[in-house]
Amino acid sequence: MTLPASPIFRIEALEQRYAGRRVLHVPSLEIAPGAIVGLMGPNGSGKSTLLRLLGFIEAPSRGRILFKGSPAGPFDARIRSRVTLLPQDPYLMNRSVFDNVAYGLKLRGQRSDAAGRVHRALAAVGLAPARFARRPWYALSGGEAQRVALAARLALEPEVLLMDEPTASVDAESAERIRQAALAARDHWGTTLIVASHDWSWLFEVCDIVWHLYAGTVFPTGTRTFLPGPWIPGPDHRWHRPLADGQHLVVPAGTDPSAPAYIESHRLRLTRQPVTGQGRVVLKGTVLRLALIRRTGQVVVTAAVGELALTAVLEPEVLRKEGMAPGDAISVAYPPEAVAWIDAT
Repeated sequence: MTLPASPIFRIEALEQRYAGRRVLHVPSLEIAPGAIVGLMGPNGSGKSTLLRLLGFIEAPSRGRILFKGSPAGPFDARIRSRVTLLPQDPYLMNRSVFDNVAYGLKLRGQRSDAAGRVHRALAAVGLAPARFARRPWYALSGGEAQRVALAARLALEPEVLLMDEPTASVDAESAERIRQAALAARDHWGTTLIVASHDWSWLFEVCDIVWHLYAGTVFPTGTRTFLPGPWIPGPDHRWHRPLADGQHLVVPAGTDPSAPAYIESHRLRLTRQPVTGQGRVVLKGTVLRLALIRRTGQVVVTAAVGELALTAVLEPEVLRKEGMAPGDAISVAYPPEAVAWIDAT
């Protein structure tokens, strides 16, 4: 019998405050080794703070983080070569691409096969070593610079790679190269990846699971769909939220117009056929992603509706009947009473 792997991270009663203001509160959370976890949420929700804490760059105000079963903190010698963070705006030093990528290896005293590791890391992010290794840092485009910064982390062959908005200011080619390199790190070394991003289409292509942060609280919603506020009271005694494409979410009236809500995946109906209201909210969207749940044969369908990603689980026969594929235009229908409120206090 194979025993389940112990979590690589276990969070216990974690809290972070800046200038007396609480910016993160995570009572309990575990991350399995080799997982690819996405973090979504509005600006100020605590994504970057959580990444810095998991990277042991700063100490929490309260609580603790266990790494592979043992408490750890900033400057812990055990962590330096195992966990690495790619920040949103990585800094390249005034030196060649090769020296930038090799710097972390030298700093950690990992000089064995350093040149080979640098070249393999550059190749992993799509930068041919013969062309880029001796190029000065100032001769790189923004996307190339971001890929060099990622290569510097990959050269360490880390157990955990944390990435904060890795595709925020890069072109489509660089975003795809970063995706491929991140997945290869998990496949080759079993690296655990934790990625914060506003680019939800890219995030859903990479991650096994996506968690949402709101007001410093993590909601591991799984195949639920997270519906962030703010909400506007409507004339029908329900609350509405305008979307970027002019459509509106409709939910039951709550107590806090800024509170987040969610809907279970099985309460969403996704179809390519025309849908009438009949007590339901009907939205237009586009199929973003299909993912098979191997243990059940069901298919997770992620649809883009305005700026949101709505997730439903379909039986395989339903998917075959609908004939859905990424890029298809669909209708998404749900009864407003199926939406539940999240207590973020």
